[in-house]
Amino acid sequence: MDDPTPDGDSPPALRRIRQLFLHLYHPSPPSPSSTAGEGQLVALPCGSRERKVAAVSVAELAQYMRGRHREIQDRVFEFFRSRADLQTPVEISTADHRELCMRQLTALVRDAGIRPFRCVLEDPSLYFAISEAVGGIDISLGIKMGVQYSLWGGSVMNLGTKKHRDKYFDGIDNLDYPGCFAMTELHHGSNVQGLQTTATFDPVTDEFVINTPNNGAIKWWIGNAAVHGKFATVFAKLILPLQGMGGGSADMGVHAFIVPIRDLKTHSVLPGIEINDCGHKIGLNGVDNGALRFHSVRIPRDNLLNRFGDVSRDGKYTSSLPSINKRFAATLGELVGGRVGLAYSSVGVLKIAVTIAVRYSLLRQQFGPPRQPEVSILDYQSQQHKLMPMLASAYAFHFATLYLVDQYSEMKKSHDDEAVSDVHALSAGLKAYITSYTAKSLSTCREACGGHGYAAVNRFGTLRNDHDIFQTFEGDNTVLLQQVAIDLLKQYKEKFQGGTLTATWSYLRESMASYLSQPNPLTARWEREDHLRDPKFQLDAFRYRTSRLLQTVAVRLQKHAKKLGGFGAWNRCLNHLLTLAESHIESVILGKFINCVQSCSDDNTRHVLKLVCDLYALDRIWNYIGTYRNDDYVAPNKAKAIHKLTEYLSFQVRGIARELVDAFDFPDYVTRAPIGMSSEAYSHYTQYVGF
Repeated sequence: MDDPTPDGDSPPALRRIRQLFLHLYHPSPPSPSSTAGEGQLVALPCGSRERKVAAVSVAELAQYMRGRHREIQDRVFEFFRSRADLQTPVEISTADHRELCMRQLTALVRDAGIRPFRCVLEDPSLYFAISEAVGGIDISLGIKMGVQYSLWGGSVMNLGTKKHRDKYFDGIDNLDYPGCFAMTELHHGSNVQGLQTTATFDPVTDEFVINTPNNGAIKWWIGNAAVHGKFATVFAKLILPLQGMGGGSADMGVHAFIVPIRDLKTHSVLPGIEINDCGHKIGLNGVDNGALRFHSVRIPRDNLLNRFGDVSRDGKYTSSLPSINKRFAATLGELVGGRVGLAYSSVGVLKIAVTIAVRYSLLRQQFGPPRQPEVSILDYQSQQHKLMPMLASAYAFHFATLYLVDQYSEMKKSHDDEAVSDVHALSAGLKAYITSYTAKSLSTCREACGGHGYAAVNRFGTLRNDHDIFQTFEGDNTVLLQQVAIDLLKQYKEKFQGGTLTATWSYLRESMASYLSQPNPLTARWEREDHLRDPKFQLDAFRYRTSRLLQTVAVRLQKHAKKLGGFGAWNRCLNHLLTLAESHIESVILGKFINCVQSCSDDNTRHVLKLVCDLYALDRIWNYIGTYRNDDYVAPNKAKAIHKLTEYLSFQVRGIARELVDAFDFPDYVTRAPIGMSSEAYSHYTQYVGF
């Protein structure tokens, strides 16, 4: 039988015989111990799977996971462990939490001698490591630190010039100049170009006049504004009088301005400025969010952060960038570090949550076989299904965000246009995908821990509420995914015009070719474990799905644009575009995970990571099995094999789950939840309630 491929013109009986042949036929080479020749039917023993995972060296695995900056994180943990006065209690009022959060940040900088702001400029990867550790102490503290140094400080350093750095660096660094990042307005958040606050140049006094023209332009949700901030970077339309068409005013687009909002000595609100408190929030109540209204507030011309555009004494505008859109893109591009930090910190939150849930699930025993001891709830397949793919995802996200931080750090050094574009899209996608996944996982972890997961002391409620806004600030996740989709479509166009694809997207050239060809009916039926656990099969499957989604949405957009126009076509295909972006990010995450597995020099650690990576990959493939079946990329027998193997890998990972969470290397002081303690969990819990 030379051609085992089913032939649509063959009689039904012959087609059934060929289908049976394909089900039994394994064209991959036999193992060295096999005596069967190539192309022969091979009987596979039912017990061929490896039943036991090698013992895990937690020390080796933790060392491989740590990265370069574990020492500074240990300093943060030890400092706060030694200061009982700085520990956040389970129950605390909003006002007290805000004051505690400010004291925590001040103590970190002035008592512990850790200066995050210098890291923002000199070594971003070190800054993100500090941010993750600080977020482990209190997520509110991590966000307040980010507002001060990454947003307020970062905007001054990245959007300003030498005169701004010389004037403000020390005060921002030592917290003499606590500040805000005033971009969002009541009516506009994601659409930054739609901001309505104005900064009108007055050539007579050489000043800008900052004004809030209506209630919709009130700056809203501004961190540090309600209580502690003394300055704000205010984003406003730069208006030049008499320089527009017909002698009218010229709108030069959104620019950033340094605006003092409180007196440096008395802390009184300055004239012309209204500040109100946004009030109690769902979470992050250690951060004092406020609303700002400006009534013709005058600031010196030098307070324009003028890296990308400047106004001379006589009111003339100059810029190295030719258009409003290019200046706007350059401005926002310099603020991408916030997204990098949120993606990185979100992984830290996921690690803490999954550590608590796994340790409790190993400890908690319920039911069991008749007349035998009760079993750990993590021995139940349903609990494994909830938590083991999540644990694998935490590992995958860890390596992906380490890569993102490295790419961001290199971009800040090189300022290469291609690197800037790549990091912009990668940070948008990873921030959106990881924070959404973590948000869902926090609820799953709470449910997996039953009633005890509902106790505030066991932290799931606080983690869930504090993390929830990660999906919104620094770019709404739905908007960020659309940015990824836009870049994918640009790369798709480049592919067919013969252009060079940037680093993150380079796989599209090969995988698009694979998609445009017909699926191989042989490989669609291969179901052997060694094939399903082959990184090439896994990555090809991820990339095939992305390419399929990209090709089909491009066709749909072109078709709908003829009747609906560009905006209408985009909206008609929006869910398709979001799925495309998520699929691409999953491909990137898996690719980085595979690279890190293969780069691990310790055989035992590499074996453990390979198991975790296989679970991550096959769980995702199974989640989208309908897509693969519809395209005949995966035959029914192979789909069933993927499902069975995914469940089996979850069972195997359960066997080393304790070691995998221990390798995250969180001290009990950071985990804090009594049910998530590394030992004597029930004793900690009963002591907490008073027994």
